[in-house]
Amino acid sequence: MTTAPPTTSDDRTPAPDRARVRAGAAQGAPDPQTSMRLREIVFGAAVAAAVRAAASLGLADALGDAPATADDLARATGAQPRALRRLLTALASHGLFTETEDGRFAHTDMSRLLREDAPGSLKHIALWCTEPWTWQAWPRLDDAVRTGREVFPDVFGKGFFDYLHTEGGDSARVFDRAMTASSRQAAADLAEYVDMTGIARVADIGGGQGHVLAGLLEKHPGLHGTLLDLPAVVAGCDPRLRDGGALASRATLVPGDCRQAIPVQADLYIIKNILEWDDDSTRATLANVMAAAEPGARVLVIENLVDDSPSMRFTTAMDLLLLMNVGGAKHTRASMSALMTQAGLTLGEIRPVNPYLHAFEAVVAG
Repeated sequence: MTTAPPTTSDDRTPAPDRARVRAGAAQGAPDPQTSMRLREIVFGAAVAAAVRAAASLGLADALGDAPATADDLARATGAQPRALRRLLTALASHGLFTETEDGRFAHTDMSRLLREDAPGSLKHIALWCTEPWTWQAWPRLDDAVRTGREVFPDVFGKGFFDYLHTEGGDSARVFDRAMTASSRQAAADLAEYVDMTGIARVADIGGGQGHVLAGLLEKHPGLHGTLLDLPAVVAGCDPRLRDGGALASRATLVPGDCRQAIPVQADLYIIKNILEWDDDSTRATLANVMAAAEPGARVLVIENLVDDSPSMRFTTAMDLLLLMNVGGAKHTRASMSALMTQAGLTLGEIRPVNPYLHAFEAVVAG
């Protein structure tokens, strides 16, 4: 009686699969840097959580100009020293804080942005982007990609803004502070960017608290302007624009919905970061501008782009968050240009305002 030779694991593998295994072996092991980069990406939630923890603890605010030990910072923030050192080590590996040779921790340019008093502080934006609801929504991104629609109502039982203002609790306040911080920085950049030659009247359409309008009015003493937004938003606008405010005599507040009507005549219409919902809403808003504007009026659309931008990682992340939350989308240069041209606007230059925003300059044809 003869016996068959032992069967190796390779012999038990179907021939086509053996070929693939051998082909993979021939290609060699994965590049270590590529492998490590993917590992870092899939642990991205840990990085975001570490930044949130630092912001929540007030870690950057507790650290002054002189380096401090983890024990010192633990006492200042009410944290457990050993755990705080672990957090600081993780943050320092990403450039938030740095560890000195004697084991103390010092600020970096990035960690200073988590200070409450820092110019251009990102503390509240860091908190907003890592609010508790985000950890429940992100795992449903695959559903949003399959369906092409928002998943927020499936998770929380109501739309994003309804939830935010009825059940969001502190999240609504964090949102307001984050949007205020972001708007103030953008307003300062826009005040430097916009050429106001020949402009006597400016309209800030869907302008929120009116930081852009206030910045322009402050820089140009002869300018008059109008802020149009939803009634509750206009009621809480920048104090400089309200009755008794420093700019009130040159500012008009108009409660309304730009998707319904824009009863404002101006030499320049500014539309910033509101054309990122559905295309029908964008078309309605642009059509209302065309209906209100006189021939020759300028229209300036300001948007984050998901192409042709040095902030691609940031803007594409916002784009995915918009998809999950409200079914919206950030624009490409081509998609925004097409919608503006379809509305009847004569499109001119498209230029960066800062690393995050692009300006689409257009004119209402005669």
